[in-house]
Order: sequence, then C-alpha cells, then structure tokens
Amino acid sequence: MIITSRPLDIVAVASYLVAMIVIGLYCSRRSKNSENYFVGRRSFPGWAVALSMLATIVSSATFLALPAAAYVLDWRQLTVNLMVPLVTVLAIVVFIPFFRRAGRTSAFEYLMDRFGPGARLYGAVSFIMLQQIRLAMILFLVALPMEFLTGAPLDAVIVGCGFFVALYAIVGGMETVFWAGVVQAVIMLVGGVLCLGFVTAELPGGLAQVIRVGGAHHKFSLGSFAWSPHERTFYTVAILGIVNWLTVFAGEQTMVQRYVSAGSLREARKATAIFAAIAVPMWTMFFFIGTALFVFYREFPDPTIAKLQPDQVLPYFVFAHIPPGLAGIVVAAVLAAAMSSLDSGVNSIATVTIVDLVRPYLAPGRSDRFYLNAARVATAAAILAMTLGALLFSRLEKESMNDVSLTVASVFGGCLMGLYMLGFFVPRVEGKSVNIALVPAVAFNLYLGLGAVGALPNSWKLGLHSYWTTAVVNGFFMALAYGLSLGRKSLPRDLTGLTVWTLPAKQAELHKGQ
Repeated sequence: MIITSRPLDIVAVASYLVAMIVIGLYCSRRSKNSENYFVGRRSFPGWAVALSMLATIVSSATFLALPAAAYVLDWRQLTVNLMVPLVTVLAIVVFIPFFRRAGRTSAFEYLMDRFGPGARLYGAVSFIMLQQIRLAMILFLVALPMEFLTGAPLDAVIVGCGFFVALYAIVGGMETVFWAGVVQAVIMLVGGVLCLGFVTAELPGGLAQVIRVGGAHHKFSLGSFAWSPHERTFYTVAILGIVNWLTVFAGEQTMVQRYVSAGSLREARKATAIFAAIAVPMWTMFFFIGTALFVFYREFPDPTIAKLQPDQVLPYFVFAHIPPGLAGIVVAAVLAAAMSSLDSGVNSIATVTIVDLVRPYLAPGRSDRFYLNAARVATAAAILAMTLGALLFSRLEKESMNDVSLTVASVFGGCLMGLYMLGFFVPRVEGKSVNIALVPAVAFNLYLGLGAVGALPNSWKLGLHSYWTTAVVNGFFMALAYGLSLGRKSLPRDLTGLTVWTLPAKQAELHKGQ
C-alpha cells in the first residue's frame, strides 16, 4: 500500500537533503589532499566526534530494523548492544592509543606493523566486503519509508537514494562525512522521540499499557537463559555482541577514522565514552517503539499490517498517524540515520582501498593528487556496489533486516577480531603463524557460512546457530595461531609500541596526560 505524499512532509525531507548538499559543497573546499579526504584535519572536538560515531554506527537498521525485531519477536537482539559498555572500557584503555600512534590513517596499518602484509591484505579485503554488504542493507531499509513518501517503485527509490549520497560524499571526503554526521545524529534523536511520543500518546493507557500488554506477551524477553549453541538464546546473542563490538572498536575502519580524527587522545577517549552513554539508551528506545507498535495494532487492528514486511510497520504508522510535517521530520531522521552510515561507510572503503591497497601495492609512488582522485573513484565504485546490493536485498525473504544484519556480521565477520586480539595481547604470535592459521580458519568460516545460508545438506552441518559463526571461527583461528607459535623460537622482531606489554613507559605516561 502506498500512502499519498503530503507537501509538508516533502518540504521537511527536502530541507534536510538541501542541508546535506550545502555541507558537502562547503567542506569540499577543505579536501585538497588525500590526508584531509581521509581524516579531516585531525582536530575535531570530543563531543562532535561522539555524535559522528553515533551517526555512523546507528543506521537505518536502528531506526527501522530494531523496532521490527521487537515487533515480531522480543528484545533478545538488544543483548548485542548491551555489550557495548564492556567493550568501551577496553577501547578507551587499550585500543585508542595504538591507532593514534605514528599518525595512522587505516586500521589495517597496525596489522601491517604487527604481522606483515598478509594480515593487512586479509583485513582490508574482508572489511571492504563486509562493509559493502552492510551498506546495501542500510540503503534497502531507508528506501522503504521513501517508497511510502514518494509513491515511486522501490527499485527507483533505491537508485535515487544511492545517487544522492554520491552527490555530496564523493566531493567532500571525511570533513563532509563528519559534520554531516553531527547534524544527522541530532535529527535521529529528535525523530526517535517523536515516534515514541506519538505511538504511546494514541494508546488509551499510554506507557503503562505498553508495559502491561508487552509484558503479558513476553515482548520484553531477552530470550531463553538456557545454554545452547543451536538456538538464539541470551548467551548466544551476548557472545555475538561481544565479538561484534570487539571487532568494531578494535578494527572497524569507520570507528578508527574517528579515533584518529579527534584533536587529542583525551578527546578521542571522551568521544568514545559519550558515544556509549548515548547509544545504549537510544537502542533501547527503538526496541521499546517496536513493542509499543505491537501493542498499538492489537488495540487498533489494521488489515494493511498483515500485508507489510516487519521493517515497513514503523513507516506505515508514521504516515498513518503522525501529522504532516512532523511525519516528514521522522522520514528525514530515517534518511539521516541511513546516510550517516552510508557516507561514512563509502568513505572508509575508499580510505582502506587507497591506503592499504592502491598506495602500497597497486600504484606506489604516485602524486598525492593521483591518490585523492583515486579515492573519489573508489567512493563512487562503493556507492554503485551498495546500490546493486540493496536491489538484491529487496528481493530476499527475511524475518527482519536486523536478523539478516546479525547473521551477515556473524557469517562474514571472518578473523578480524582474532587478529587484533592476538596483536594487542599475545606478543608470542608472529606474522608467519598468523598467515598459516588464516588459511584453515577462512576455509572453516566458508564452510560454516555455506551451512548458515542453506547451501549444504543438513547432514554436513554442525548444527550451530548462525550467530555463533564469528565467535567459533575467531576462537579456532586464535587457538591455531597460538599453537603454531609455540613451535617457533623467541621472536627476533622489535614489538615496541605494538602490544599492551611493549608500550614504552614514556609513551604510556604521555597517553595518560593528553
């Protein structure tokens, strides 16, 4: 069902889009070299970095898929995000200092210093593949409310949204991505509060009714607390969350670019703490919106709901029950949530492509102007790939896109978390052991991934839930790499500054004081 477009909603959305174009054009004047294109001027304040982190991590998967997950099931998928505070502490104490050393730009430059070119190439290529899949899912999700708003076919909306991201992301680089993200984070928070306010205000019993009815139908459940690797229990989702956020904070390029873009170590640490303090309540709010929608449509049945995908329920409510103009602000918030992740994602892909592939291997020794132009071409290619991927996702059968997102992150997460954990904490493991261990670990990941997507006969599968894939693969990889290192003599390499045990005392003191 398509809801007729309303002029005030069009005005609200158009105002947001124009603001993004203006930011892009203004910031493009600052992107005169590849360094600025990738990390700005490395001088952003902590509060702004925190909002940029929020805008990057909190995507349309938050705005649409989290309510959909709560609407069709319960809150068990929130458990992934409840692990953030635990990992944030480790990031502040351990991860951020490593990436701010020696003016690093890419997360995978650390892997090069620690393990050599093999680990760096594996990390860079894995990141690009996983990020492209994530961006395609986000673009698909943001196209759903735009389909309602414009009345255009979903495919046309996907292509149009991808083209718009290209208009401002290609020219402006990190400066555009950063300041656009600050604006987008504020719009997202306003849009989420509007949704929650309207859905609860229209219920006769308000918040109390949501809590009472939702509780009676177990909608606030975090899942079974039984231990089972074959089901989506609390512990399964919690372990997935720990592995997922360790990967994000320790080696996710979009996060690392924000660490190194902050004005100082102190500002980077402050930004990360602020991000965690805002993000967890925000994720919880969106799960609560999904539960409130479940209660609302039990109180006021609507036959149209049965015809919609779960990810379309919130957009339908917005246009059916929120007044014109305010509904447009919510749609702008969904766009902001998506575009903040899309522009950050394509910029990070371009950064990794140039810093980790083109500059050291494919085209070394070229001018900075060459690398700046190559970065813009890489950004355009990433946008094209995510658009084609979103068209594919629009044709898949799925419970909700949040479930798809978690499954993809688990199946295609590879060994990145294991690489960084070994690098930071296990000095004994060196490059040769890592490179040898990667081969069977990637093969094992492929085997589990094929089983998760139903490409293998049941008799060939281990029976693990797909959420376990990354945890099992990383555990297998780390154990194998460590075992191989035991057969080698003590390391001749100087690991000064590359592990938590070999950080120079003077440097450690400097980190404390910045």
